[in-house]
Amino acid sequence: MAGLYLSVAMLVPAAVDFYYGNPDWQVFTVSAFSVGAICLASATAHRGANAPFSRRLGFLVVNLLWLTLSITGAVPLYLSGLGLDVADALFESVSAVTTTGSTVISGLDSAPPGLLLWRSMLQWFGGIGIVAMGLLVLPFLKVGGFTVFKMESSDTSEKPFARFAVFVRAFFAIYIGLTVICAILYNVLGMSEFDAVNHAMTTLATGGFSTHDASFGAFQSSPALIWTGTIFMAIAGMPFSVLILFAVRGRLDALRDPQIFAYAGMIGVLAIVIALSLRLGQGESFGYALTHAAFNIVSIVTTTGYASTDYTLWGPFAIVLFFMATFLGGCSGSTSGGIKAYRLVIIASSIRSGLMRLIYPNSVRPVRYGTVAVEPEMQRTVFLFVCAYLGIWALGAIALAATGLDVETAVSGSITALANVGPGIGPVIGPAGNFSTVGDPAKLIMVFLMLLGRLEILAVLVLLMPAFWRE
Repeated sequence: MAGLYLSVAMLVPAAVDFYYGNPDWQVFTVSAFSVGAICLASATAHRGANAPFSRRLGFLVVNLLWLTLSITGAVPLYLSGLGLDVADALFESVSAVTTTGSTVISGLDSAPPGLLLWRSMLQWFGGIGIVAMGLLVLPFLKVGGFTVFKMESSDTSEKPFARFAVFVRAFFAIYIGLTVICAILYNVLGMSEFDAVNHAMTTLATGGFSTHDASFGAFQSSPALIWTGTIFMAIAGMPFSVLILFAVRGRLDALRDPQIFAYAGMIGVLAIVIALSLRLGQGESFGYALTHAAFNIVSIVTTTGYASTDYTLWGPFAIVLFFMATFLGGCSGSTSGGIKAYRLVIIASSIRSGLMRLIYPNSVRPVRYGTVAVEPEMQRTVFLFVCAYLGIWALGAIALAATGLDVETAVSGSITALANVGPGIGPVIGPAGNFSTVGDPAKLIMVFLMLLGRLEILAVLVLLMPAFWRE
C-alpha cells in the first residue's frame, strides 16, 4: 500500500511540471499509473491473506517497506530528462527517503521544478515514516526498547495517549503545522514560494535537499533566514512525543527529558566553540561567526545536511569538530539520524556508574536516565548498537576505499551515509561538492549504509542471522 500512496503523490510534481511547461510531467504521470497499477494488483492479489503479526514479521515489514519506498521513488528519477542511471536514481531516492540529503544531481538551480518538488516530498514523507517507526514500531521490535518510548514522554507508566488514533492525529497536526509555519516564514523573509515550500519540507524532515547547488548558501545574505532554518532544524531534532505532550496537553515537565538537555548542550557548546575559533582565527565578526556556526552545527547534529557556507575552509579545528558532530544525531523519536542523544546519556551514566564502583566497590550505583533506572537489557541494547555502529562505519570506510576513493572521502562518506547526514568532508563530497563523481559501486555501498542507519542497524542485521530464518 505504501507504493500505491507514493504513486498517487507523483501526480503532484506532474501537475507542477505541467504548469511550468516542463515535459517531465509525462514521466511522473506514466510512473504514477504504472507503479500504481502494479501496487494495486499486488494488494488485490494478497487481500485477505494477512498473517498474524509477530516480531519476525515486523522486521521483514520494516525492511521491505523502506526498500519498496526507495525503489518506487527512484522510478521517475530514472525516467526523467536528467539522464540518471539506475545507481544514481536509486542513490538519490534512498538519500531522500532516509532523509540523508546526499545528492548526485548537479545544476539544481535549473533543474525541472517537478523533480525538485519530488525530492522534497520524498524527504517529507520519509520524515513521517521515521517518526512513526521510531515511536511505534521499533520499540515493539526491541530495537531501542519500549522503555525509551516511555522515557521520551516523561511518563513511566503509560504511553502519552491511550488511543493510537489520538496520537497519530496529534503528530500529523504538529508535523504539518510546523512545515506550514516554516514555509510561511521562509517566504516572508525572502525565499520564493517554490523555494520556501521545498525547504520547509526538507527542514522539518531534517533531510537537507535544496533547490540550489549552493544549498542554504544561496540565502547567506539574510541572517534572518539562516536563524529561522536553525530554529526549525533544532525543533525537528527533538522527540515528537515530547512536542505532542507539550503542545496538546501543556506538559511543561515533558521538556525536562534528559536527552533534550544533552541535545541542546551539544549544540550550544559546539556552536560557541566554533564561533570563537572563527572569530579569533579568521577575524570574522562574532555575529557572523555565531550565525553560521550555529546553523551548520545544528544542520550536522540533526543530520539535516544543509550548508550555509563551506565550513571546511574554517581550518582543521573546525573540521574535526564537524566530523565528530556527524556521529551525534538528535533525539530519539525525531526525524534525525545518528547515534542519538538518549544513547549518549545512557553511555555517560554507565561510565560514571562504572567509575564510582571502582572507587566504592561495595556501593550500588544504578545506571540512570534522569530519575529512571535503566534496565540491564536496555544498557546491553545501547552498547550493542554503538559497537555495531562503529564497526559498520569502519567496514564501510574500508569498502569505499576499496572502490578507489581517497581516505578522506571514504572515511567521511561511510559515516555521513550511516548517520544519514548528507555532506562529508573534503573537496569531493564536502559541503561544496556532491556525490556525482563517486563511482557506482561506492554509491551502492552508501545506499546500503543509508538504509542501515535509518533502520537503526539492528533491524537490518537481524535479517542476516541464520537463526532468524529458522522455525
